[in-house]
Amino acid sequence: MTIDVALVREQGVTFAVFPVKHHVLESPSDREAAIRSYQALVPALQVVLLGDDGRGGARYFGRTDIVKFLSAVSPSRLPWKRMTVS
Repeated sequence: MTIDVALVREQGVTFAVFPVKHHVLESPSDREAAIRSYQALVPALQVVLLGDDGRGGARYFGRTDIVKFLSAVSPSRLPWKRMTVS
C-alpha cells in the first residue's frame, strides 16, 4: 500500500504531514487513531493531519506551533512523497 506524506523541516523541527478525509478531523477518536497509526510509520517525527475545512481550504491538526506555521502555507507547496507501507 502507498500513502502520501510531506516531510518538512522548519526552524529546527522536522514533522510529517499526512492527508486524511474530512470526517477524520471531525472526530476526536478518529484523529487520535490516525495519529497513532502514522506515528508508528515515523516514530521520531511529529505527526500533523491535513484535511479540508469543508469550504475547500486546508485544515490541520497536530502540535499547535506546527499547525500555526502550516496555516500560512498552501498544501501544494509542501514536499509530498509517496511512502510504501506493508
